[in-house]
Amino acid sequence: MAAAAATAAAKGNGGGGGRAGTGDASGTRKKKGPGPLATAYLVIYNVVMTAGWLVIAVGLVRAYLAKGSYHSLYYSIEKPLKFFQTGALLEVLHCAIGIVPSSVVLTSFQVMSRVFLIWAVTHSVKEVQTEDSVLLFVIAWTITEIIRYSFYTFSLLNHLPYLIKWARYTLFIVLYPMGVSGELLTIYAALPFVRQAGLYSISLPNKYNFSFDYYAFLILIMISYIPIFPQLYFHMIHQRRKVLSHTEEHKKFE
Repeated sequence: MAAAAATAAAKGNGGGGGRAGTGDASGTRKKKGPGPLATAYLVIYNVVMTAGWLVIAVGLVRAYLAKGSYHSLYYSIEKPLKFFQTGALLEVLHCAIGIVPSSVVLTSFQVMSRVFLIWAVTHSVKEVQTEDSVLLFVIAWTITEIIRYSFYTFSLLNHLPYLIKWARYTLFIVLYPMGVSGELLTIYAALPFVRQAGLYSISLPNKYNFSFDYYAFLILIMISYIPIFPQLYFHMIHQRRKVLSHTEEHKKFE
């Protein structure tokens, strides 16, 4: 989940329009973009995904105004959140068929890590759905994805406003730690319920002679954040300097 949030902000995960760094990398050979049909499809996909995350954002605001409290807002956007986050699995297909020049393995990891948190943690452990930590990562994801899919859409149309580019390479400074904190706290909150219920765990003896401890697996996931978070965060800082400084230099020559 940490890697997903980080690389989504730093590189994107196959939504379309090229990766964030694709158009900024120097090189003597220009990369070939998707054909007209693929471009049209990717524009539609990214517009739909932008609209979907806007629906989630509006749902959060409306629920907050109606309740006067931020507690348990997850229930107001549960269905669209599951739908549009799961819909991001199409981005793996985009990479696999070559209409987006991104790594299938990396994109799969990015997308599946979020899908895992939504379905295997938040959906499966109902007790955590009222935790404030869920709202924390949902808000971070929502803002990030609205910006990301807007970025892809305008990039595909060859008309990228500087404000969107700036937001994509700046707001992660706050949104990434916010999202990671929400993810970790949500997994941590789920641990006692997972252990008590033996959720998704397989114990011996069984005919396959195989055991799996989902509780320990979640702990390992949490530990994996320790080396991943700082590396990707500082990579994103470096990427921001490179991209935005390149934009400023380009403006000087216009």
